[in-house]
Amino acid sequence: METTTKINVSDIIENSRLGAFQVGIGILCGACLMIDGFDVQSMGYAAPALIKDWNIPSAALGPVFSAGLFGILLGSLIFSTAADKIGRRPMLIIATLFFSAMTFLTARANSIPELLAIRFIAGAGLGGIMPNALALTGEYMPTRTRVAAMMHVGNGFNFGAALGGFIAAWLIPNFGWRSVFYFGGGVPLVIAVVMIFLLPESLQFMVLQGRDRSRITKWLKRVAPGAACEDRAEYVVREEKRAGVPVIHLFSEGRGIVTVLLWGVYFLNLLNLFFFSSWLPTLVSSAGYSTSTAVLAGTMLQAGGALAGLTLAPFIGRIGLIRSLTVGFSMSAVCIALIGQPGISLSVLFAVIFVAGCGILGGQVALNTLAGVYYPTYLRSTGVGWCLGIGRIGAIVGPLFAGELIRRHWANQQLFLAAGSLVLIATAIMFSLRWLIKTETKTTTDSVMAH
Repeated sequence: METTTKINVSDIIENSRLGAFQVGIGILCGACLMIDGFDVQSMGYAAPALIKDWNIPSAALGPVFSAGLFGILLGSLIFSTAADKIGRRPMLIIATLFFSAMTFLTARANSIPELLAIRFIAGAGLGGIMPNALALTGEYMPTRTRVAAMMHVGNGFNFGAALGGFIAAWLIPNFGWRSVFYFGGGVPLVIAVVMIFLLPESLQFMVLQGRDRSRITKWLKRVAPGAACEDRAEYVVREEKRAGVPVIHLFSEGRGIVTVLLWGVYFLNLLNLFFFSSWLPTLVSSAGYSTSTAVLAGTMLQAGGALAGLTLAPFIGRIGLIRSLTVGFSMSAVCIALIGQPGISLSVLFAVIFVAGCGILGGQVALNTLAGVYYPTYLRSTGVGWCLGIGRIGAIVGPLFAGELIRRHWANQQLFLAAGSLVLIATAIMFSLRWLIKTETKTTTDSVMAH
């Protein structure tokens, strides 16, 4: 009787060198997250010019900001769970193409109701991008580089938002606010076409789902060209496939308390992140600064997040994700409170916004990485997606809540003190997770055969 050779895909990835193939996956996934970041910030950048063009009060845009976020919420919950059933690759491509089309339509809107509908539908497509981009990146990386790789790829969100500020600051005075969305629709269309030809599916996912062996062999050879892949080999991984509803598994095997606390931190941090992304340029403009200066103030927030995403990885390697997040949140709480203080110079204002961005946006990248390494393969997209989905509730509340406080004539000082207090609560939750997450990666030792 002929003996079948078992090839452990997890071991091959674990022992592989980080090559051009894996770097290419990271670049493509990072590019997806750049368009995510650009879109989230784009309406905030366009808002001052749109308000003047349509002659509407600032508070009228609060529902528009939240409509897109509500769409992202639904997309995160639905498409992340679907991806754990049908795959990361098709979800990324479909979501990117859909989002591109809807962003083009945003540029054609002529009323608040049109913007509400279009931004909601566009957000649904956008919600499927981040969970799958992070999951796919992590599943092609060995443990020794996984956290750093996911941090750098996740930082694409901040780079896209920061780069969008510089692009918007040039586009809006020259071509109007609509040009921001024409640009934001064209770039993801190009990325989607490239992904169709170059982006692979997750190897671990294909093994767990019993996908075509020839495809597994093809991509495995790209990861490790010297791997001995026989035609009759059985591919296995070090994780089990679980039947049933993936969301239920988020609360099984001792994950329940951690899942709920992660949802709480996501809620609070994304509330602040989207409050700033949506309203910071408008609030700075209301303080008497020019539109270009207001846009650059929003860019400083994103630039701080982008720098933090680049520099946090070595720091995290020394003290861990949870401690790094605790320190970052506590620093950002102080800086957020300082933003609204009267009488500070423009240079000091830019400096505290920059540091606040390091804590909030850099912290969000680290949070996404923590969720990505905490949940196993069969739950990874669902775990990250539901964290982001619950967090998007905070993101929806943030712009609406701030808009209501602005309508009630709260001063900038009061607004930013309230925002800083929420970050302190997130800091306390992160501190408590030190005793609940003993290790920041979870791996099982049992091999599971492809079916």
